[in-house]
Amino acid sequence: MSNVVSLKGGEPEKPNGLEILRRRVDDGMDRVNAVILDKMQSDVVLIPQLASHIIAAGGKRLRPMLTLAAADLCGYEGERHIHLAACVEFIHTATLLHDDVVDESDLRRGNATANAVFGNQASVLVGDFLFSRAFELMVADGSLEVLAILSRASAIIAEGEVMQLITTNDTETTEDAYLDVISSKTAALFAAACRVGGVVAEAPKPQVEALDAYGRNLGIAFQLVDDALDYSSRNAQLGKSVGDDFKEGKITLPVVLAFRRGSEDERRFWRRCLEDLDQRDGDLEVAQELMGRHTAIDDTIERARHYGAKARDALELFPDSELKTALNDAVQFTIERAY
Repeated sequence: MSNVVSLKGGEPEKPNGLEILRRRVDDGMDRVNAVILDKMQSDVVLIPQLASHIIAAGGKRLRPMLTLAAADLCGYEGERHIHLAACVEFIHTATLLHDDVVDESDLRRGNATANAVFGNQASVLVGDFLFSRAFELMVADGSLEVLAILSRASAIIAEGEVMQLITTNDTETTEDAYLDVISSKTAALFAAACRVGGVVAEAPKPQVEALDAYGRNLGIAFQLVDDALDYSSRNAQLGKSVGDDFKEGKITLPVVLAFRRGSEDERRFWRRCLEDLDQRDGDLEVAQELMGRHTAIDDTIERARHYGAKARDALELFPDSELKTALNDAVQFTIERAY
């Protein structure tokens, strides 16, 4: 594997934690991608067109990488984890299609969303198609335990999306309620992705539970950083949009903290912008200033560090190895995205 050469000269750039993990599971991911391409085909031309659109938009493919890494960490040498990793990615992609319709989003990762290009109806139906493909892969695997893990995760994700719908525009949302949402809509699939890797490897129960804990805590840390970045200049530096959650009236942890710590005048501002969606020029900048005043972004990232530490602690059950180090590096990458 060649080094990444810096365009600025000097020493080669050090690969980030996610790239290190990707290199460890590279061969498996090639096979996962082949399964994804095969299973998203259909004689109904719009289905592969729309599915290709969202898959081509990129993404970290972190969840299927975790399935491969978890199985490898437990010494698995078979093929089942390849199809289950593809299954995990189909579940994730289906939820993205549905989320963008619910959120009325026009952009994802700087590209037009599928619903913006193909319409809401097509996006919802193709999302349903991908969910169905995921369940076909689960059934083909033949394990009732795997089916139970992934089907339960799918149900929890849906519950999380409904919980987020309820809390949207509600500035009285508590930190506990927010954590319930992200534990369901994000962390549940991270946990399931890791857990099935241990199950197919027939790992001892303590190891399976440790993998579940690693994925769950990594997923919470990942979402916390995402929610912090939505208000951060770091997103702008990365060429990503800033303030999407603000525009949609989503109540994320930075909002919860700034609202609780603010004056009554500041709370009136948040209610106008997020409950009434009466947003005016300059309001996003005011929101960012208030978050800075009350250290809401910094404290959100500190919460992410806490969950990242819990994820790393969960891996201590496993002997040291290059793969364990790579999984720990993925935690570090998740946090360092904020800087």
